[in-house]
Amino acid sequence: MKERAEVLRERVRKVLKGSTTDQLPETVNLILTLQRLGLGYYYENEIDKLLHQIYSNSDYNVKDLNLVSQRFYLLRKNGYDVPSDVFLSFKTEEGGFACAAADTRSLLSLYNAAYLRKHGEEVLDEAISSTRLRLQDLLGRLLPESPFAKEVSSSLRTPLFRRVGILEARNYIPIYETEATRNEAVLELAKLNFNLQQLDFCEELKHCSAWWNEMIAKSKLTFVRDRIVEEYFWMNGACYDPPYSLSRIILTKITGLITIIDDMFDTHGTTEDCMKFAEAFGRWDESAIHLLPEYMKDFYILMLETFQSFEDALGPEKSYRVLYLKQAMERLVELYSKEIKWRDDDYVPTMSEHLQVSAETIATIALTCSAYAGMGDMSIRKETFEWALSFPQFIRTFGSFVRLSNDVVSTKVVSKQKTIVPPLSIVT
Repeated sequence: MKERAEVLRERVRKVLKGSTTDQLPETVNLILTLQRLGLGYYYENEIDKLLHQIYSNSDYNVKDLNLVSQRFYLLRKNGYDVPSDVFLSFKTEEGGFACAAADTRSLLSLYNAAYLRKHGEEVLDEAISSTRLRLQDLLGRLLPESPFAKEVSSSLRTPLFRRVGILEARNYIPIYETEATRNEAVLELAKLNFNLQQLDFCEELKHCSAWWNEMIAKSKLTFVRDRIVEEYFWMNGACYDPPYSLSRIILTKITGLITIIDDMFDTHGTTEDCMKFAEAFGRWDESAIHLLPEYMKDFYILMLETFQSFEDALGPEKSYRVLYLKQAMERLVELYSKEIKWRDDDYVPTMSEHLQVSAETIATIALTCSAYAGMGDMSIRKETFEWALSFPQFIRTFGSFVRLSNDVVSTKVVSKQKTIVPPLSIVT
């Protein structure tokens, strides 16, 4: 199966190398297809070259809404700053967009493209409002099991660029198989690649599950929630490409450790015990176990062994990355301690104060460093980790979004127990 996949990869590579901007619709569609099928990783150099040509050389005054939308989506998704005014020529006097009733593909392409908007881009805000209504109406007139109906339904539920890549590949393969213009080599490669990835994922999950079962058995912590499969699935969505196996494993294990520590600080540990754990945590040495209550000692040793295993897996050239991961974890535990002090003092911080802390205690920095630590790419350098540890606006905004989304649920249960106050309960 691997040998056949390699043959197909080279066959598809030849197709990509033969693509030009003179055949713009076909070239744009091919790149979009490869990325949706989870194959884009294998052709990064070829795709980057074509994207540069598409951005620099293609005609932006074409009247094909589907092509304009697909090109806009493709370029913005891959980091090119394409102006949204390319859609102005398609606006009607009534505020909608000129698109024939039968041209449903253009409507869907515009809808997905518009979600790559930036603040203040009114034309894209209007595109979403207008096309959503038309797509909802269209969906009621399509055969529910038709491939296009499934695409429309998926987009209305989750716009294309927000989907988890590996799940999108799984869902798009049967849709692509029905397309008359499909490339048989691309289709076969997508199926083989997906199945090969599943074999790798199973081995990784087997490894993580064995580690987790040992952690539960040896730590003797009675409050541990058995969520390792859920955590692996979550981390897989973030780093699903083939070379990121070690990133997925490190991310899953770190998430498991964070879940235990968070539950310890938030619910199950006394303030005194948690402060002792925080002190021992920063030492990263077995000699610190004398600071800990008996029930925390085994977990502390197992945690140290886990971090040592990360260093062993990375080897001498990259083991320095674990030092940055440790710094991120130390910072996380310090902030957990701060939240405990708020709780014990019955202090209700302002929304701004809370988000300054809770956008980090959602573990954004620790998980970012975990992902980088496991990447084999040598372009990941010390500066990469220093950037993450500086808590830049990008990571800060992501943390705030995840925290507030999480608190939509946790606010509903906060009144049932004495715990750390979620931000939303401050304003509700």
